[in-house]
Amino acid sequence: QVQFVESGGGLAQPGGSLRLSCVVSGSIFNIYPMAWYRQRLGDQRELVATITDSGRTKYVDAVKARFTISRDNSKNTVYLEMNDLRPGDTAVYYCNANRPQWGPLDDWGQGTQVTVDS
Repeated sequence: QVQFVESGGGLAQPGGSLRLSCVVSGSIFNIYPMAWYRQRLGDQRELVATITDSGRTKYVDAVKARFTISRDNSKNTVYLEMNDLRPGDTAVYYCNANRPQWGPLDDWGQGTQVTVDS
């Protein structure tokens, strides 16, 4: 069974930074690309950034040049470095796989809340 444990969220001021971590248990970490997703209040969950097992990355336009996804394969951990935070980044952030054709797995962690407010 796969488990995702996200951490690192909190309150940041506009222009500030946070670093999220996600520890992944189970056998998927070195099989599928991993990704960060976020869900704003009242909205559907959306894909934010993806990283393959070889380190190739992809971002949605809203976070390009501000967010950096990375992974430590020895620790089964995915990171999301978030800089120049904006109020629109306020959301619950989740990690999961991003499988070609199928997207995330059905299992989700508890997520970590990021709030950007002055």
